[in-house]
Amino acid sequence: MVESVLDFINGNAPLAYAVIFAMCFGESLAFISLLTPGWAFMIAAGALVQSGALGALPVVLAGAAGATLGDALSYWIGLRFKHVVPRLWPFTRHPDWLDRGHAFFKRHGGKSVFLGRFFGPVRAVIPLAAGMMEMPAVNFWIANVASAALWAVVVVTQGAAVGWGIAAIDFADPKVQVLLIVGAGLAVAGYLVYRRHKQRC
Repeated sequence: MVESVLDFINGNAPLAYAVIFAMCFGESLAFISLLTPGWAFMIAAGALVQSGALGALPVVLAGAAGATLGDALSYWIGLRFKHVVPRLWPFTRHPDWLDRGHAFFKRHGGKSVFLGRFFGPVRAVIPLAAGMMEMPAVNFWIANVASAALWAVVVVTQGAAVGWGIAAIDFADPKVQVLLIVGAGLAVAGYLVYRRHKQRC
């Protein structure tokens, strides 16, 4: 999906920032976050910034604005419909997601909205849980805006670094190909070990 969107941007650069906004908005909205790879897309957008295809400041502003408004809508839904949310998709199939969000909020309090932005598994659920637990609006907005701005800068910077690295790598080199295969294998093995350890716990 990211690749398709990037191909679209290359032919329609003026619309790029609207697409970035939409992707980050969707990823921050609890109910559709799984369908919108905002983080991966911001990494890719950062690579386009490095190549000069996009401007750094507009990308950061579009990403931060989308993330901020997505979280704000999740917070509002949690605040207004907290008794209904557990009966809505996807929480009817994955009630543990809400449990994780509530546990994270209880553990970190008002800091959870800021910290949760950088924890993928609970990021989209935290603002919803904050609303359900009636976090004061002023505290929510401060954490929401500050974390979205920092997140956008960090991810775009990572993407720019990735873009620079990719440009410098010769993928036709057999040594590079072997390293990539070994790295991917280690990543998969590490994930499987982690899952087995988690199941035993």
